[in-house]
Amino acid sequence: MEDFLYFFSFQDSSIAFIVLGITILGIGSAYVGTFSFLDNKALLGDAISHSVLPGICLGFLLAGEKNPYYIVGGAIISGSAATFLTSWLKSNTKLSEDSIIATVLSTFFGFGIVLLTIIQKTGNPEMAGLNQFIFGNAIGILEEDLWVYGGLSLIIILSLSLMMKEFSLLVFNQEFGRAIGYPMDFIRLVFNILMILSVVIGIQAIGVVLMAALLITPGAAARFWTDRLSTLLILAGLFAVISGITGTYISFVIPKMPTGPWVVVSLSALALISFLFAPKKGILFRYISRRKYLRKTHRDHVLKSLFKATEEGKKGLSKDELLGLYPHHKKETLGSISYLLRNNQLNNIQGLIELSESGKTEAKRIVRLHRLWESYLNEYMNIAPDHVHDSAEKLEHLITPELEALLDNRLKYPKLDPHQENIPRDNDNI
Repeated sequence: MEDFLYFFSFQDSSIAFIVLGITILGIGSAYVGTFSFLDNKALLGDAISHSVLPGICLGFLLAGEKNPYYIVGGAIISGSAATFLTSWLKSNTKLSEDSIIATVLSTFFGFGIVLLTIIQKTGNPEMAGLNQFIFGNAIGILEEDLWVYGGLSLIIILSLSLMMKEFSLLVFNQEFGRAIGYPMDFIRLVFNILMILSVVIGIQAIGVVLMAALLITPGAAARFWTDRLSTLLILAGLFAVISGITGTYISFVIPKMPTGPWVVVSLSALALISFLFAPKKGILFRYISRRKYLRKTHRDHVLKSLFKATEEGKKGLSKDELLGLYPHHKKETLGSISYLLRNNQLNNIQGLIELSESGKTEAKRIVRLHRLWESYLNEYMNIAPDHVHDSAEKLEHLITPELEALLDNRLKYPKLDPHQENIPRDNDNI
């Protein structure tokens, strides 16, 4: 608790700078990564993050120390070379994009490991901590490093904010952008530069191995919560900041613990929560919604069966007769009967299940939608009457009142369906 209060009270100015830096880094990386995710270029970020390692090592060899300007410059050159090589191979070979990215990633990273090994054998005392660029260590960032990385992060955030419309065209509809006169190739170039910068600024805090997770995971997790781009960017930035601060705090509490893996663990936890519990798109929400839909569908079928029984001159059906209509769904049928009885849509009179007044109204609506759709398929799609039932069985639960009115108007308010059965109206007596 003492460490927690000390860290988050920001009594130490260096901690305040680090938290500020990881916050700006997280927002910038999440913004770029979200556009990359929407553009289906997630693997490109992974390739760039691994490809900057040889640039870091070359920058160190040239400077003879961990000079942030040399390291950032080397990383930018190395990342740019990898991006250019990926684009060139894609344009001039028949290799698939994932094969190209895997080849470039492994080649550059392997070369970086070779250079790192050479540096370690030189015995240069300034190399201490250089291997932290592999897995990241935010606590090891100096104030001079923070000014460089923080400045680049602000450039990324401002560029994305000012060119939001252009980047939206890039990821959603490039051809439309070209048609209205936007230089889409130049916009792609700017976006690739921003992606390289976002990787470079995270290499010391998160590490080259795991930087791709900070790029892609926030946007992927936020995508479960919203369909609006502005909200998506805000949520992605928030997820990145939370995970970044959490990983930094753990590195502070346990000094030998690298930051990158814990940032990824925190991001994974947020992503898992999003995948499971996000409204509308979460796995749990979709499971519950599907269960509700299936139960409603079966209740509609029970009402429709009782309505057809009244059309045949019967007052209703016994419970056994209803169960016999759905022999493989007896549990669902019993549940539907109980629900409809509780909601006063059915009456149980001496063992005979009958439609109540509200039940008749709802049953007419379901049967009407079924038969209207059958009529539409037969008349406008030229589908034979004996082939329209299955489609209508599925669509009758989804047709809205607006679509019902449109069907009625298009079909000129028909009285009979393709099977010459009556299409019931609300004022009909049954």
